[in-house]
This record gives sequence, C-alpha cells and structure tokens, in this order.
Amino acid sequence: MLSAALVLLILCALGAWMLLHHLEPERDSRSRLIARVDEILPQTQCRECGYDGCRPYARAIVVAGESIANCPPGGDGVRRSLAELLGRTAYSERRAVDSGELAEVVVIDEAVCIGCTKCIVACPVDAIVGAAKQMHTVVESLCTGCKLCIPPCPVDCIDVVSATRGIDDWRWPAPAYTGPERRHTAPA
Repeated sequence: MLSAALVLLILCALGAWMLLHHLEPERDSRSRLIARVDEILPQTQCRECGYDGCRPYARAIVVAGESIANCPPGGDGVRRSLAELLGRTAYSERRAVDSGELAEVVVIDEAVCIGCTKCIVACPVDAIVGAAKQMHTVVESLCTGCKLCIPPCPVDCIDVVSATRGIDDWRWPAPAYTGPERRHTAPA
C-alpha cells in the first residue's frame, strides 16, 4: 500500500512538471534563444552596447527587440550572425562606424605612464600591453574604444583619439560635384 502511494505521488509530481513545462514552452525557447544570442556575442563585456555585459544585451535583443548593431567589438560578422539567427536584416541596422565615420580608440602617453597595470586589468579585450613598473601601450587593432581603462588610471595618461584607417578600410572619396551642379560648371 505504501509503495503504491509512493508511485502515485511520483506520477502526480511528474504529471504536474510536464503540465507546467508544456504550458510555458515560450519561456523555455526564449531562454534558449537568449543563450544562442549570447554565444554569438564576443564576450568582451565592454559595455559599449549600453548594457552591463553580453548576457544582458542578449536578453534585451530577444525580449525587448534591441538593435543588433550596438556591439562594436563584434562588428559586421556578429551583426550578420545575429540577423541570420533572429530573421532580421543586418544592413538595416548599421552602425555609424560602418557608414564611413572613424571609430575611436585610446592611446597611452607613454612618457607619463607609471606602469601601474590598472588599465591592463580594466581592459576587457586585452588591447593594452606592458609590464608592472614599465610603460604600457595600446594595440590599436584590438582596442574597441570602450574607455573602461580611463577611470582607473591614476596619472591620467590615457586619451581618446580617432582610429587610423588601414588599406582594408580605404574608400574612394566622394566626387566634388554630382548631378546638375556638374553640368553647369564649364571647364576654363
């Protein structure tokens, strides 16, 4: 009798769990989608997207419909992957950096740097190199411009500058005259 009651209790608990699981499949699929979006994000935790890290940003993308273009470290590749996963158009959500404006990076005034290593600890993408009691420098190609290294610097030797463009980023300059203006200017 006791074993029959125990089996019945286990079956009731299992039935209740299955009913609850069946009634909330959206919550389960939403959490899986958040996890998949989080896997695509670069995990730099730089906060440039406006959220405290990649996981909260992934949650905002799925739950609140946040733009997928807010992740500078991820760039175009992450945006394309997210657009494919979520069924969005990647190019309708372009960042200003992608349209031709220069991004910002940080530089360290090496003459003022005291080698405290606080900036190295604060950098989420390991773009700052150097050793304790030695000068530090920023690897510009790795820097995302998140500026998280600026507040911990005790000697204020870190500045924000426009990133220099390489050959891969070069574009033809826009023509000086287009359309009707060009027709009205006769050569001298």
